[in-house]
Amino acid sequence: MRILVINPGATSTKIAVFDDEREIFRKTIEHSTEELAPFLRIVEQKDYRKELIERALVENGFDLLEFSAISCRGGLLKHIPSGAYRVDDKVLFDAYNNSYGEHASNLGVILGKELADKAGIDAYFVDPVSVDEMDDIARVSGLRGMERESYFHALNQKGAARKAAGLIGKSYEELNLIVVHMGGGVSVAAHKKGRVVDVFNVLDEGSFSMNRGGSLPVQALINLCFSGKSKQEIKSLVRSEAGVCSYLGTHDFREVERRAFSGDKEARLIFDAIVYQHCKDIGAMAAVLQFRVDAIVFTGGMAYSRAFIESLREYVSKLADIYVIPGETEMESLALGALRALRGEPVKEY
Repeated sequence: MRILVINPGATSTKIAVFDDEREIFRKTIEHSTEELAPFLRIVEQKDYRKELIERALVENGFDLLEFSAISCRGGLLKHIPSGAYRVDDKVLFDAYNNSYGEHASNLGVILGKELADKAGIDAYFVDPVSVDEMDDIARVSGLRGMERESYFHALNQKGAARKAAGLIGKSYEELNLIVVHMGGGVSVAAHKKGRVVDVFNVLDEGSFSMNRGGSLPVQALINLCFSGKSKQEIKSLVRSEAGVCSYLGTHDFREVERRAFSGDKEARLIFDAIVYQHCKDIGAMAAVLQFRVDAIVFTGGMAYSRAFIESLREYVSKLADIYVIPGETEMESLALGALRALRGEPVKEY
């Protein structure tokens, strides 16, 4: 069965073609600032991106009519359990109207559905960032009405967890895993027998990352909120200008590593602090799993760094076996989710 995968991001649209489990084509379509400038809202980019996808397919010898399904990235949607979902009118309404926030990934279901309708096939989305399988006890924050929420790199976390399970020789549903996605954002999650029962929210919890502040001191954050800055300015600061960027002025972890090991004392301190905070979060998730941990899985772009992984090992190697699955498995995970649906696994309703 041939599956088209669509994964839109802020400045690119990734597409891939899979024959069953085997990827046979991949392309990243870049979008310049100038090309996107005429669009006031992200959803207005739909026709522009769709035309580029169709052109790329034709130029590389693919016909929409040869696909069995389209699998697309889910965006900022309502909280739902993990799984494959058929794109329907309800999810399209939320994506078009940014019901849970505006992001380029919201275009995934819109593009997927339009192309699928044209081909007379189904469009699916798999494990959006809003996947929620948390235990009720994990939702309690300490202030009524301010419950903890589940937002994390669900697609890559689940994909890396399944890959690690394959390396261990067991099914994902048999294992207790701690999975750490390390990129522009960080999410550390406890996977208990196939469910993510607790997670440090990628938006505002846990370790700081390249551009996000993570868990900030509450009193200092309150003072910042009353410092004369607008709500949007503060949101932008803590979610895209904080973390490593605020200390070292870069979003590139490779530069941080280079400076840290070339005599830059501040860069080395921040490098070590990222390791330190990641491992504190791992320890917390180990407690969630009552220290019955089968493996720790490191994934995301920062997992390519040997020095970083070895520094993490020094803290947590005694806790459980470590598996490193660098980069992201998003395209493969999207294809495999749709493939499971085509092979008869129950499809969930949004």
